[in-house]
Amino acid sequence: MTGWLGISLGDVAGVGPEVTLRALAAEAGADETKYLLIGDAQRLGRLNEGLSLGLPLKPFTDQQSAGRFFTVNPLSDPLPEELPAGSAAAAHAAVGWLRDGGQRCLRGELDGLVTAPVNKESIMRAGHKFVGQTEFLSQLAGAKRTAMMLLGTDEHGRWLRVALATVHIAIKAVPRKLTAEKILLAIELAAQSCRDLGLHRAKIAVAGLNPHAGEGGEFGDEEIKTITPTVLAAQKQGLDVVGPLSGDTIFYHALRGEFDAVVAMYHDQGLAPLKAVAFDSGINWTLGLPFIRTSPDHGTAYDIVGKGVANPGSMIAAIRLAKQLARKRASGGLIAKSS
Repeated sequence: MTGWLGISLGDVAGVGPEVTLRALAAEAGADETKYLLIGDAQRLGRLNEGLSLGLPLKPFTDQQSAGRFFTVNPLSDPLPEELPAGSAAAAHAAVGWLRDGGQRCLRGELDGLVTAPVNKESIMRAGHKFVGQTEFLSQLAGAKRTAMMLLGTDEHGRWLRVALATVHIAIKAVPRKLTAEKILLAIELAAQSCRDLGLHRAKIAVAGLNPHAGEGGEFGDEEIKTITPTVLAAQKQGLDVVGPLSGDTIFYHALRGEFDAVVAMYHDQGLAPLKAVAFDSGINWTLGLPFIRTSPDHGTAYDIVGKGVANPGSMIAAIRLAKQLARKRASGGLIAKSS
């Protein structure tokens, strides 16, 4: 693959810049992909030198420039050298870099975007209306049919792929916000993701909301009224989907290869098992965008910044998935969703 992959640096008071540079150093010899690092070039240069990585970083001028590792900062105001955890300046910059990366993808200048971690609390405290990077990019692209998928492998190379019907909302709001439309969208996008990944099948399992999938209505009626009819509707569309299945066993069977992806009803139902088996290799993939977007599945890790111990495994996995999807799209095999 010879194409352009963008990486927005996220919160530079966190580990985003470190895991980005370490991941690029690890991937440098894999192919001829060109990378555009969207963020603070001076800070990146100092970190590159301090970590003794030797990446040949160059200022970006145009796409015909010789080289493979470029930096660009769309913001005019320089960041202070000292940025404490939760810094408003870092939060403003993270949003600006994320927006620039998404816009470049929409203009066709990048084949995909990998987003380094941000701190949602500091972004909101800085005055931005912000739910998450998934929601921000969906709004930027005008894409109303998107979903979050988290995927990763365990130590035996077994994949777990989890699409979420609802994301960053309070647990008490889940039953009210869990609609047939959201569940069906997650099922449809999960099935499409399997095809985008080149899997030979797209068998989807849908989790119940309540313990033991409601025990026939004993523990709630969401399975009876909403989830089961939605699964039946998806089956009528020709999708290979089963459920609702009990949330305490569904991931065990998925990890054994009985299902290609799981649709979880709420954030922690899906992400707790995913992180239990793929904490250092998890990837966040936004399904349904008109461009490719992946991200490492971890936070800013303020507590280990500057110690040189940040694990780049999740960022490496996110970069590799973005490149895999870009190759598929370039060959005409990846369907872009934009509505």
